[in-house]
Amino acid sequence: MSGETFKFVVSDPTTRKAYQIEVEKERAAGVLGLRIGDVVDGGFLGLPGYKLKITGGTDRDGFPMHRDVEGPGRKRLLLSGPPCFHPRVKGERRRKLVRGNTISEDIAQINCKVVEYGEKPLEELIPKKEEKEGGEKG
Repeated sequence: MSGETFKFVVSDPTTRKAYQIEVEKERAAGVLGLRIGDVVDGGFLGLPGYKLKITGGTDRDGFPMHRDVEGPGRKRLLLSGPPCFHPRVKGERRRKLVRGNTISEDIAQINCKVVEYGEKPLEELIPKKEEKEGGEKG
């Protein structure tokens, strides 16, 4: 089922909360070809009036998107710091496989943040996931 959907992680900078929304790829076809840093209208996510800035994402195998790699393909980079690598020792560098900055069919999760707000707050527009309780007492 993850092959047919995009997971959008929408971050709200004012409340410092993040919300996950799953959308079918057919409904979110407008984001294909967009890059990290582009601003998209949140209407297709059920967020009317909201503008979202794409900040990154991961592909279906878990490789992160990197802003400096052009195109949708994968590439091995020698990294010395974030994004995609956080050194444990000063001066440490490591070669990592990263995905390009363009959204393609292979992307599974897209991270974005709110840059322009709509009329209703996000808590009203995004339904809460029901948590399953282990043993209900009757």
